[in-house]
Amino acid sequence: MDETGIVEVRWIRTGAIAGLWACAAYPVAAFVPLPLALTAAVAASFGPALGLACVGLWRLIRLHHGSVAAGAAVGFNALGGAMFVAMVLVQLAVGAATGNHTERSLQAVWLGLDVAWDVYIGLGTALFALSMARHPRFGRVFAASGVAIGLALLLLNLYTFPTPPANAGLVDLGPVVGLWYLAVTVQMWRSLRWAQAAAGGRA
Repeated sequence: MDETGIVEVRWIRTGAIAGLWACAAYPVAAFVPLPLALTAAVAASFGPALGLACVGLWRLIRLHHGSVAAGAAVGFNALGGAMFVAMVLVQLAVGAATGNHTERSLQAVWLGLDVAWDVYIGLGTALFALSMARHPRFGRVFAASGVAIGLALLLLNLYTFPTPPANAGLVDLGPVVGLWYLAVTVQMWRSLRWAQAAAGGRA
C-alpha cells in the first residue's frame, strides 16, 4: 500500500472513531442533565465529530466508486452539525440568562435552528444512502432505509415549520436517524480490512 492508501485508511478509521463519539455526544447533550459548561462542551464537540465522521465515510465510499452524492452529503451534514451546535449553545445561553423562563419569541430562535439542522442532516442522510446502493460494504438495505429516513425527516420538518414535528404532535425521527448512523459507523469500523485491501489495490 502506498502513502495515499495509508492516508485513506487512516481517514476512514478516524471517521469511525469520530462517528462513535458523535453518536454518543448527541443524546448526551440533548437529554443528560450535566453542569452547564460540560453540556456546552459535549454539544460543541458534536459538530466537528460529525464532520470528521462524514469525511471518513465519503472516503470509504469512494474507494469503491466516485460519488457526487456522497461528496455533497459531507457538506450538508457538516453544515447540519454546525446548526445543531448553534441551536444547543443558543438554548443554553438563553436559559442561563433568563433562568429558564424564556419568552416564546426567544424559543422560536432555537426552534428554527432545530428545523434547519434537521433539514441539512435529512438531505445529507438521503444523499449518503443513495451512494451506498452499489457499495459492497453497505448495499441496498442501508441505501433504502437511509433514503426513507432522510426524506421523511426533511418532509416532516418542512410540513410543520416553524415548529419541529415532535412539538407539533408528530413523530420525532431524530433517534431513528441516530440509530442509522450508529449502524453505518459500526459498519465503517468493520470495513477497515476491506478498505486496506481496496486502498492497496489502487497502489
